[in-house]
Amino acid sequence: MTPCNRPGCGGTVEETGFCDTCDRRPLSGEAAVDPGSSRQGAGDALSLPVFEFPDPSSRIRTDAEVSESSRVCGRCGAPIGRSYKGSPGLAEGVCRRCGHPYSFLPTLHEGTVVADQYEVLGCFARGGLGWVYLARDTHLDGNLVVLKGLIDARDTRLAVAERRALTTMDHKNIVRIFNFVSHRDARTGESRDYIVMEYVDGLELSEVQKRSALGREPLRVEHILTCVRYVLEAFEYLHGRGFLYCDMKPANVIVRPGNRGEHESRVKLIDLGAVRRIGDHVSPKIGTEGYEAPEADTARGLTVRSDLHTVGVMLDRLFHASVDWGEVYRPANDPSPLAIGLESFERLWKRAAHTNPDRRFGSAREMLDQLDGVLREFASLRDGVARPEPSTTFTPTAALLDDGLGSVPPLARWTRPEEYRGTGESLPDGRPTPGAVAVGLPVPRVDPDDAAADVVTAAGASEPRRLLDKLSTAGLDTPEVLFARCRAHLELAELDHAADDLRAAGDLVTDDWRIAWHRGLLALARGDVGAARSEFDAVYDALPGEDAPKLALGFCAEHGGDPFRAERLYEAVWRRDRSQGSAVFGLARIRLARRDRAGAVALLDEVPKVSRHYDAAAVAAVVVLSGRLGSADEGERGEPDPADLRKAAERLSGLYLDGGAPTGPARDRMTAILREAAFESVDNPVVLPAGALFGDGPGKKPGKKEPSEKQLSGKLAQSYRALAGQADDADDLGLLIDLANKTRPRTWV
Repeated sequence: MTPCNRPGCGGTVEETGFCDTCDRRPLSGEAAVDPGSSRQGAGDALSLPVFEFPDPSSRIRTDAEVSESSRVCGRCGAPIGRSYKGSPGLAEGVCRRCGHPYSFLPTLHEGTVVADQYEVLGCFARGGLGWVYLARDTHLDGNLVVLKGLIDARDTRLAVAERRALTTMDHKNIVRIFNFVSHRDARTGESRDYIVMEYVDGLELSEVQKRSALGREPLRVEHILTCVRYVLEAFEYLHGRGFLYCDMKPANVIVRPGNRGEHESRVKLIDLGAVRRIGDHVSPKIGTEGYEAPEADTARGLTVRSDLHTVGVMLDRLFHASVDWGEVYRPANDPSPLAIGLESFERLWKRAAHTNPDRRFGSAREMLDQLDGVLREFASLRDGVARPEPSTTFTPTAALLDDGLGSVPPLARWTRPEEYRGTGESLPDGRPTPGAVAVGLPVPRVDPDDAAADVVTAAGASEPRRLLDKLSTAGLDTPEVLFARCRAHLELAELDHAADDLRAAGDLVTDDWRIAWHRGLLALARGDVGAARSEFDAVYDALPGEDAPKLALGFCAEHGGDPFRAERLYEAVWRRDRSQGSAVFGLARIRLARRDRAGAVALLDEVPKVSRHYDAAAVAAVVVLSGRLGSADEGERGEPDPADLRKAAERLSGLYLDGGAPTGPARDRMTAILREAAFESVDNPVVLPAGALFGDGPGKKPGKKEPSEKQLSGKLAQSYRALAGQADDADDLGLLIDLANKTRPRTWV
């Protein structure tokens, strides 16, 4: 059994995936840090708004009246008890539509003792089905509890349904039910049932929402997502036990952030009066206008996706009260640094609240996975702290989409410069071709429910032709097999075969993001970047918390001439996860296109040493520092300045080349690049360090020891001769010897 990693739990995770002690799934990655501490540590995305808790007695209502807009019949939903032509509404009566009696008057008052145990302090709030009272448990040290009854005492069917559901609930994010008691109404003489629930100090999320809208205790997107992630954990628990919540809204969530470590933070669902069994099409529908899913009144009825619709609407409503809402309206020439995070947030709630139930998230877990991704992305854009987490949807890739910028240049750079990208400049373009991107982007994880999942997983690391042979031998044509074959044909540039496999997969699965993803890959392989962008945008809609669609869209924007959009997308990926080397190389390319050499190198220096792309970034930094930039204006050469060349020289010795050997072909080529840059700058007042790389001096100025032009040319000729030793044929050898002879210093001997 796996131990639960939630703070303070100590339980074990059962086969169901839930802890036997706290009834929740274990946390992953950084989420395992206690989310309740108000002192959020660096890199902790989970946070809640900080506010003072009101004294419970201050929240007792002295005006125990139900607003007219909330007066509806518990049986047919018709308006009841409302004013008419100047006459006040009736607090008690009979519904004119269905004849059902009603009463909106409180049945308990201050000082009343219920079940010889609970002393009522007063009306505390009003739930969707009845009054809520604050009381003191006289049998248990005077602890505060909440009593909840029904608006209509005679609607016992709802009371029984609510009791049956609530007594089974045991989850940290759902209010606990302690007891069920009865009390005789002194006014009517009728006995009424009450639920005894724990009292949670804090504020309703609707109150936090109002305070934020008024500029008090500002609500940030991170706060909203943190609250909703706990709601989704509670929903996952409810749905897993066959229940729907049905009435999610900010007023049904209590928020209590941790206070200087004095107690645990809490986000709890309250007022479970609308809970019903999944598949129940008989019980009266209870919900809140504006939050309900459109299919609630149709034959389809309420489902898990209906519950997620209410969560999506709540996300949108809370965002409009947040301090980050204004970031959406920043001018185009001054975009918000949170722009992509805001876009991901919008796509998250829009998918959850989609009018078509089939376009929504299929489960609370599926939405929670994407919400966590959006939360980490937003927090990292806010504070710059990386928050990597393995994707549940895509497998990591070792491919680096840099078009060789991070690789030691091949010998062809000197022997066939007309074929080498970046002709006429020392610095290559660095932008990969669409075809290279098509086979270098991350690959979707294999669906474990696919009949051939094991076969595809086992064959996945094979060379493309070998992979096709293995899949053919298996004799299965499941969606995962067809997707794998499509990708293999893309690697082999067999685009027609890839298209055939994709069409066959489309016949088996419809409206699936994996279809859109592979269509995007095929479009890239065909060079149709515009079509690819549309497909990847659909994947972004479906998976707003994933990096892969943003990386793909970043390339499409870069290739399509929109560097600002590309930069924002690459930035969102890179800030969240420093293992995404393709994103930082994309950012570096955009900096170079703006002639910002220092900015490009600074980004490459952010690649951590533990990254598989660290050495590539180190090589690229030397190439960038010593390369000639593309000309922005006529006659502008873009050569490196003295400081750049000195930095490149210092970095060269630290590069890991040739398996760590002090000499070798790769180091010879990198040395040649740097010596070429120094020699081309000889007419400028460049002060280069003396030594084995450029020469020992004396130089042009008296008393200085920088290398002379003659020494530089000698060192460069020496590099060309070293490169000649790497030639594979006589032609290449002759070209490199000619270069050495043309460059070497002239002598009279």
